[in-house]
Amino acid sequence: MRPRAVLFDVFGTLVDWRGSLIAELTAFGERSAIAADWAGLVDAWRGAYQPSMQRVRSGEAPFATLDALQRESLDGLLVRFGIPGVEEAERDWMVSLWHRLRPWPDSVAGLAALRGKAITGTLSNGHVALLVSLAKTGGMSFDVIFGADIFRHYKPDPETYLGACALLDLAPGEVMLAAAHNADLAAARSSGLKTGFIPRPDEYGPTQHRDLRAEADWDVIADSVGALAEKIG
Repeated sequence: MRPRAVLFDVFGTLVDWRGSLIAELTAFGERSAIAADWAGLVDAWRGAYQPSMQRVRSGEAPFATLDALQRESLDGLLVRFGIPGVEEAERDWMVSLWHRLRPWPDSVAGLAALRGKAITGTLSNGHVALLVSLAKTGGMSFDVIFGADIFRHYKPDPETYLGACALLDLAPGEVMLAAAHNADLAAARSSGLKTGFIPRPDEYGPTQHRDLRAEADWDVIADSVGALAEKIG
C-alpha cells in the first residue's frame, strides 16, 4: 500500500551537514587568520550530537533545542581543538550554520516529485525554527514540518514517530519514514511505520563505515529521493 505520508529525517538524508559546515568554517578560519583542523572539529561536533540528546532522553537533562545542545558542545570542542579567540557572536554564528546546510543534489527535485503522491514532511531531531530555515534556504518544499520540540522528545523515542502520526490523523502503517540511517528506520518500524532507505555514502566523509547500505528489508530502498518517489508511486 502506498503510504499516505512520507516524513524525512533531515540531517544526512536531505542535507549535507559535513560538507556545508567544513566549507563555512574553513572560510571563517581564512578570514579570521585562525589555522585549525576544521574538518576534525565538524566531525567531533557531529559526534557529540547523539550523546547530548541522550542526556535528554535519559532524563539527566531537561529538554533543550538542538541549537542549545550544539552550542554547549561547540564551546567544549573549541577548547579541545585549541581554537582561541572565538567571540560569543561568532559562536552563535557557527551554531546558526546548521540552519543553512546545503541539500544533496537530488533532494529538492525529489521532494517536489513526491509531493504529488503523498503528504511530505520532516521528522527530525532539529527544532521547528531550524527546519523552517533549512527548508527556506535550501529550497525544499514540505507539507508539514515536525521537529523534536513539538514532542519534547528526540528520536528514537517512540513519542516522535507516533506523535507525528497522531498529528496527521493517520495510522502508523499509513506513514513512511525515509532516512539514510538504519537505526532510525529500525525505531520507526518498531512503532509500526513503513520505512524507506536512501543511502548517503558520503555523509560522514571518505572514512564512512556505517549506513553504506540497507541492513534490513526496508519497505523501499532507493538511491535518491526521486527514486523513492518513483518506487512508492
